[in-house]
Amino acid sequence: MPALMNNIIVERLIHTPVEDQKVEIVERKGIGHPDSIADGIAEAMSRALSREYLKRCGAVLHHNTDETQIVAGRAKTAFGGGEVIQPIYILLVGRATKHFNGIDVPADRIALRAAKGYVREAMRYLDPETDVVFDVKLGEGSTDLKDVFQRGEGKAPLSNDTSFGIGYAPLSETENLVLNIERKIYRDFRRREKAIGEDVKVMGLREDNKIRVTVACAFVDRHVSDVKEYQAIKEDLTSFITDIAGEYTERDVTISVNTADNIESEVVYLTVTGTSAENGDDGSVGRGNRSNGLITPGRPMSMEATSGKNPINHVGKIYNLLANQIAHDCHSAIEGIKEVYVRILSQIGKPIDEPKALSIQIVPEVGYEVEKMELKARTIAEEWLNDITKITDMVINGEINTF
Repeated sequence: MPALMNNIIVERLIHTPVEDQKVEIVERKGIGHPDSIADGIAEAMSRALSREYLKRCGAVLHHNTDETQIVAGRAKTAFGGGEVIQPIYILLVGRATKHFNGIDVPADRIALRAAKGYVREAMRYLDPETDVVFDVKLGEGSTDLKDVFQRGEGKAPLSNDTSFGIGYAPLSETENLVLNIERKIYRDFRRREKAIGEDVKVMGLREDNKIRVTVACAFVDRHVSDVKEYQAIKEDLTSFITDIAGEYTERDVTISVNTADNIESEVVYLTVTGTSAENGDDGSVGRGNRSNGLITPGRPMSMEATSGKNPINHVGKIYNLLANQIAHDCHSAIEGIKEVYVRILSQIGKPIDEPKALSIQIVPEVGYEVEKMELKARTIAEEWLNDITKITDMVINGEINTF
């Protein structure tokens, strides 16, 4: 029987590890994908509100900005430079505390400034003043949830929902590869090549020991003179990705970039602003990457949107981030773990450091017994629960990613 103490359950998982499965599918939507832009804006608003609440009121007040919506604009691309015909529409919607103990908080203005700042920081060619129309619709929180939020003051916050979070470790080779292809295009290749936009989607398919990676990368038309130059940059990008692959796997890797291109007809992936949101691709918070930065249909996942939820008592955010931290620490600290999965369930109105259940499922390496790992795993989980507000601090300080 699984051991049960303080609602922490450690057990052996009878499961074929992802690396041993014949087929694995992994996806990452990059920083400039419309869904990721929505995630980034939502999280930027939450962080800004949290910091301002602390400054003005001494505590983070109730808010959620996890419903940001993006409606695509319209652009006309052309080699050498096109133009935005209709701006992207971004609805900043959610809940925020605007009055507290006689103190007024300009939540709408704070959220708008944060949203524009995020777009300006994340996107090189998307001008938040001319290419985007922002519409701020932040309402007040519901009375019962605000009450739950305030009753947690002075001790562990009370959960605002009955929900669950999921995390796992380690990442597989394919997961690491997909994650780092997008990150390195954004951080490195984009900086040396002005024609590369931020909207990069990476899809990885592993079949046995062969990995096929399909990359959709938006090019910026003003920095591409003709189809010949486009093709040259595309080949350079393919070589760059091929080099990355060698860092993360010895498997046979095939790279395909912008497979919808028709070079002969000069129909290629050009944008004016670096994102497909300019021309027909909408976006929503929570529709893209999970809190570990990936979409992994071969792994357990929560469908909760992590970005934009308040970092104090919204377990849809906290428990997903916490589950990944516990899983990572278990894998790093305990010898013999091949895979570990962590699931945490809350109950509305109960302290977030006292989950209804915290399940740690371990797939051991050959020759190792889960029973001998149990105490260490439980200790790691209990240490995190005892210091659960560390997750809050990491979120507010921007030390942990949510997408």
